[in-house]
Amino acid sequence: MNKKKIIATVVMIVALIMILVITLNKEEEQQPASGFEAHRIVAHAMGGINGYTYTNAWEAFVANYERGTRVFEVDFLLSKDDQLVARHEWTGNMSKLLGQLEVLPANKQGVALDYEEFMDSPILNIYSPLDIEKVLDLMQNYPDAYIVTDTKEIQPELIEKQFTLLTEAAQRRDPALLERIVPQIYNQPMLDEINKVYSFPEVLYTLYQSKDTDEQVIEFVKKTGVDITMPVSRATKSFVKQLKNIGARVYVHTVDEEDEIR
Repeated sequence: MNKKKIIATVVMIVALIMILVITLNKEEEQQPASGFEAHRIVAHAMGGINGYTYTNAWEAFVANYERGTRVFEVDFLLSKDDQLVARHEWTGNMSKLLGQLEVLPANKQGVALDYEEFMDSPILNIYSPLDIEKVLDLMQNYPDAYIVTDTKEIQPELIEKQFTLLTEAAQRRDPALLERIVPQIYNQPMLDEINKVYSFPEVLYTLYQSKDTDEQVIEFVKKTGVDITMPVSRATKSFVKQLKNIGARVYVHTVDEEDEIR
């Protein structure tokens, strides 16, 4: 084989290797996301059931799981006796929405309930309230489901108390459950507060309470790798594009109609 043929052969081999590498890289980029990142819909307060929202009920989870949902946002509050229960807020209006005006006496409307009172008060007469243990039951019975927390509190001592209760409950059963729990944070310092308790693999920074500018949010994402969820009003094309360019997943809430989603 003369020198020219040798050079041509080497060039061809190198070219084939480059094409193979480029092709493999392209295939890797096109691989579908897995785990939490594979899902684009989050059911708010365990999702709607029979036209009702904000229930955080066992039956709402099951109904929406059967429809294909795999990521469920849960509202967690502390009961009066410091147990972690699934409730959106302790208000009289929420008691009304949950059909509990006749279940609970007047002096229990709009105030934090004891754990036993909460668990013994059916939602809309037929649905079952949840505490952290029952939420973990669901996660164990449905091993491809993920939970996104909405804990509301921003005071460091309450953040620590809530996430300690959550983490210890999961660790008693199976520490792997914590890999499927995604905390929402409401400000930048809250990430450090949660990390003192447990370093979760996924964290969502929700902007509905945040006073951060777009630039401050972008810098925080670069520094920490958190993902972002924001109200529809803040989801401008420019802001979303900048977040996606630095690798953040971006969620928008609350959007209930399919046409609006599209």
